[in-house]
Amino acid sequence: MNAAQSLHILANLFAQSIDWAAWEGIIESGGITIDRPAGQPHPAFPEIIYPMDYGFVPGTRSSDGEPVDVFVGTGGTGLQGAILTHDYRQKKREVKLLLDCSPKEVYTAHGFINFDRSLLEGVLVLREPMHLLWEKS
Repeated sequence: MNAAQSLHILANLFAQSIDWAAWEGIIESGGITIDRPAGQPHPAFPEIIYPMDYGFVPGTRSSDGEPVDVFVGTGGTGLQGAILTHDYRQKKREVKLLLDCSPKEVYTAHGFINFDRSLLEGVLVLREPMHLLWEKS
């Protein structure tokens, strides 16, 4: 089984087990820290420009030992989903939450993660089907 196949299996397990309401509570109580605003370069790779606000949820811990990452949109839609990623350079997997993302921002974040799948690949896990998000926007 290759990394992409195992990522899809993990995404299915994640979708069945995540407690979205609990994560909303964690975000509501602890807030979000934006450390890479939209339009700013990645600190280690200046050629990579963030297309939307990106940061982390303080007081949490991801599989890499750092706080859980989050893309923050402008849609006011709440916690819409997550992207499960596999970083081929650093050989690690992470979850990146999608908060207040419009449908277009969900696609933007997913495309940003998957821009060069030889370096980083991600699988989208949505809280509800995309067509419902489009209906709300």
